[in-house]
Amino acid sequence: MMKLAVLVALYRAADAGTADLDAPVPVVNDFASAAGGRYTAERGYDNEHAVWDRLGGSAPARWLARRMIVGSSNLATNLLLGVLGLPAVAEAWRAAGATGSVTGRGIGDLAADAAGIRNTVTAADLARLLGGVATATVATPGACAEMLDVLAAQEHRVDLAAGVPAGTPVAHKNGWITGVRHSAGVVLPGDAPPYVLAVCTTGCPDDDGACRLIAHVSRLAYAMRGSL
Repeated sequence: MMKLAVLVALYRAADAGTADLDAPVPVVNDFASAAGGRYTAERGYDNEHAVWDRLGGSAPARWLARRMIVGSSNLATNLLLGVLGLPAVAEAWRAAGATGSVTGRGIGDLAADAAGIRNTVTAADLARLLGGVATATVATPGACAEMLDVLAAQEHRVDLAAGVPAGTPVAHKNGWITGVRHSAGVVLPGDAPPYVLAVCTTGCPDDDGACRLIAHVSRLAYAMRGSL
């Protein structure tokens, strides 16, 4: 879910002129560890392989951002972190008013993990971050509109998006590891104002069950859309 903050940080950098969304980024598998030294990511641990297929070449930052969100590419995330730096992601959280979320390391940085450097999110902060995108308060209106378009193209739609009627636009991101599944998004019902929903689950050994739970919460929220 920290990929949402990386997305916001990238578009904020583009707004500031410190990042070019169309500039080529070398696609490598060699990254600076937050604990010092270097680390590599594992392809088998990644949910998306289009970025790995470009290893040794390059790809535009805009394309990497899209694959990071719609395909949940870990490699694209690490590449963009290399472009931005962790402080820029921390600033994106601060801009949204986050109080309990930290992006401390890249994905697969085992040395940092062993040193206690974690990536942490809360449902409230995810809602704040997406609310900031929806209301264009964390970046310029044009940047926020493009981020919403990317989020609306999400390919993993088995949890939050599964709880709203087919065809309802949902700009969202989900994330999962063993025993954990989170999902957060902006729902645009059409017959009611847009609303933000963020659901975080932990301790569930059955990922299908976690998906059903998040879809159930999403279904309940959609039923209450007129009063949210």
